[in-house]
Amino acid sequence: MIFVDTSVWVSALRNRDGTEAVHLSALLDRDEVALAAPVLVEILAGAARRDLPRVRRTFSALPVFYPDAPAWERIDSWIDRAVAAGQRFGFADLLIASMAAVRQRLLWSLDADFERMARLGFVETYRPR
Repeated sequence: MIFVDTSVWVSALRNRDGTEAVHLSALLDRDEVALAAPVLVEILAGAARRDLPRVRRTFSALPVFYPDAPAWERIDSWIDRAVAAGQRFGFADLLIASMAAVRQRLLWSLDADFERMARLGFVETYRPR
């Protein structure tokens, strides 16, 4: 399974014929998509009021993963390493990355912060072919 970040979902939802939408659709068809709870919250919080019921139904078909103790511990271990490297990351990004890393899964994002995390060895990123 591949954890798909909010940035990919937004791109795919905005342009249903775009590269991200096509590739995401293929992953969904193969049941290879994992949804981190913080991503679900970001998507629901950004949905228009009229679209909220449809968005909830759509995402209810996906496996949703919640942060557990190892994910929180992973974030704590990353903080000193990030600061020592002169890097800062947002809370939600750290949480999403830690959830993927603890489960030894790839993370697909269009957000450069995750690439910086990958360079520090925090998470492995996914690149569609």
